[in-house]
Amino acid sequence: MDSAEYERKIAARFATFDQDGNGYIDRQDFSAAAKAVLAEFGTAPRSEKGQAVFAGAEAFWQGMAGIADVDGDQRVTRQEFITGAAKRLRDNPQRFAEIARPFLHAVIAVADVDGAGVTPAEAARVLRVLGTRAEVAGPVAEALDTDEDGRLSEDDLLTAFASYCGVEAPDA
Repeated sequence: MDSAEYERKIAARFATFDQDGNGYIDRQDFSAAAKAVLAEFGTAPRSEKGQAVFAGAEAFWQGMAGIADVDGDQRVTRQEFITGAAKRLRDNPQRFAEIARPFLHAVIAVADVDGAGVTPAEAARVLRVLGTRAEVAGPVAEALDTDEDGRLSEDDLLTAFASYCGVEAPDA
């Protein structure tokens, strides 16, 4: 991958986390993501599932800040993301995915409308509310169903998340 492609992918990953587009990632971005998912699936924030999503978002934020917020100002700049999070993603994508697990687990509980496992359509809804373009969300979610059983496991989703976030540097 050339330098321009790497920068484009990093920018896309950063934008995924920077929900409000203000140029940095902070606790409010994770809270906004939680609120968006709950609203999409009509789940009350004060419900057990709603509280689990907020707790998962907070854990995810704490993990992100722990690996990327170099100056300790409780926000992650694009540069901190590139040098902190992106480097750790390359070095150990599964570790990064693990900091996302509590949030992902809670989101799955909300998105799994019928209790039989998350469908690609439900996963696409989550992707859309988190900022993925609609024309991309559906095909991406469908592609995650590698065994074609119509359901996506938590491990499949974590693996896909780690793969998405793990951008190889041009000189790697």
